[in-house]
This record gives sequence, structure tokens and C-alpha cells, in this order.
Amino acid sequence: MDKLPGSGTPLIDLELYRTFLVIAETSSFSKASELIGRTPSAVSMQIKKLETMLDVAVFVREGRSVRLTPEGEALLGYARRILMLNEEAVSLFVAPDVEGEVRFGAPSDFGTRLLPNILSRFARSHPGVNVDVHLDGSPMLDEKVKTGELDLVLFTARPGTGLASGGEIVFTEPLVWVGLEGGIAYDREPLPLAVSTPGCPWRRAARVALDDAQKPYRISYTSFHSAGQEAALLADLAIAPFPASVVEAPLQVLDERHGLPEIGDYHIVMRERARAGKATHAFAQHVEECFRELALGVSA
Repeated sequence: MDKLPGSGTPLIDLELYRTFLVIAETSSFSKASELIGRTPSAVSMQIKKLETMLDVAVFVREGRSVRLTPEGEALLGYARRILMLNEEAVSLFVAPDVEGEVRFGAPSDFGTRLLPNILSRFARSHPGVNVDVHLDGSPMLDEKVKTGELDLVLFTARPGTGLASGGEIVFTEPLVWVGLEGGIAYDREPLPLAVSTPGCPWRRAARVALDDAQKPYRISYTSFHSAGQEAALLADLAIAPFPASVVEAPLQVLDERHGLPEIGDYHIVMRERARAGKATHAFAQHVEECFRELALGVSA
């Protein structure tokens, strides 16, 4: 008989992999303990057990934060794959008794930034639910869920507005000015902006910030999708208001050093249709969990 897989080597508990992954993504034992529901000392003991089994250190402690060692970096990919395979295997036999369709709406930018992770994880845990995705502007999405055209929507809103009070706030982060690294668009007068179409909360927030600062500007480029705005930024033809989390080279954050005022935060709001069914409730809970993890810096 061939040797059984795993015989002769230590079998690592899935909980150890899960704790390791959460710490790696949050860079914090304390944040990980909050998410996992264990005390910091219990989390530390789990990592100590893992390091003893592997005979390597997986983290370097730096004050209140931690970072991965080279050995920890190597383990990270295995931990993700092992936990994902476990989730798929369990879901195959213990799938929740939920079936049906969810008509889900979100702003177009979510289609490339947030939806892939949300949809793929939900498909693994609820294979009997079909999600029909509609992309639209935030005000239109809010209206469509009110009329029952959609079951569940996510939309962006400025703090303190009526749109923001129309549902449950699931995520908040700063809006920042973005331009090309080494570019000069921010220094032009009037300031050239690349923004979304009228009704977009980011566009409104940017205009209010500039009006309050009495800084002259003009709408130079308009695009429903942020990819169109980004094209103007990459050509150094304008600057734009973007979420802080999406900025990466060759773009950079611009601030008061560039003569620009703060824009402030924006909310991602979730709203569910009245008398929605079990499938919609399940998807709404899943979305909440995904954004809760995002706020803690955890990825799937």
C-alpha cells in the first residue's frame, strides 16, 4: 500500500492556519484576537505552537505590530489555499439550505474593485443562490431598491446626507486627491478635475471642498467609470477624488502641500428591499462580513 499523504509529518490544525492568516493580514495580534474571538494570550500561544511545529519563526514582533519573516511569507500562500479548500469541501456537503436569486446593485467602480471577492466567496458558501448584478450610479441604485426593482444595493454617500441615512453604513474611508507622480496638473489654474457624472457623491464632495477653500477649478473630464478618470490622471491632464485605498503607482496622493484642501470621508451604504427573501438576507449578511474584514485589513 502506498504511503498515505501526510503520514510521517506533523498535521497542522486549521485553526492555527486561520490565526496565522488573520495576524498576517492585520499585522496585529490584538486586531486578530478581536476578529477570531480569542484573547491575545491565546492567539500568541497558537502562533507559538505553529512555530514549534515548523521549527521556524513566522513573525517578527515590532512594538505593537508584527511582520512576516521570509518563512512566514512562504507559509502565507499555503495557508490561504488550505483554508479555501477546506471551505469548499465542507460547503459541498453542508451547504446552507438557501436557494433563489438576488438582484444586486452596486456602483460601476465596485465591479473591478470589490465585487470579485464578495461574489466568489458567496458562491462557495451558497452554491444554490444566483446573484444577478446590476451596475449603476448611487442615486439610481437607491431608487431602484425602494421601488423593488432590486433586492439589495450598495452605494456611496457623503456623511450627513439623506443618501447616507437611507441604509446601513458598512464601510467608511477617506477620499483623497490623486494625480500622476511627478505631474503638474495640480498646479494649473483653474484646477482641472476628472470626475464621474452628475449625482456621484465623490464628485459632489470634491466640489464642496474646493468651493469652501475658494480654489478655482473646472470639470475637464467626465466618465461614469473611474477607469476613464484614471486615463486623464495618467496623461497628467487632471486630478481626481478617489478612495485612499485604491491609490497606487504611478499615481500619488495630493494634499495640502500641493495647495489642495481635505475632501473628507465617504460611506459605502447597504440597503435591502422591504420584505426581501432568505437568499437576499444571506447575501446581505455575507456583504457585511466582507466589509467588516476589509475594515480590519483582512483579505480572503
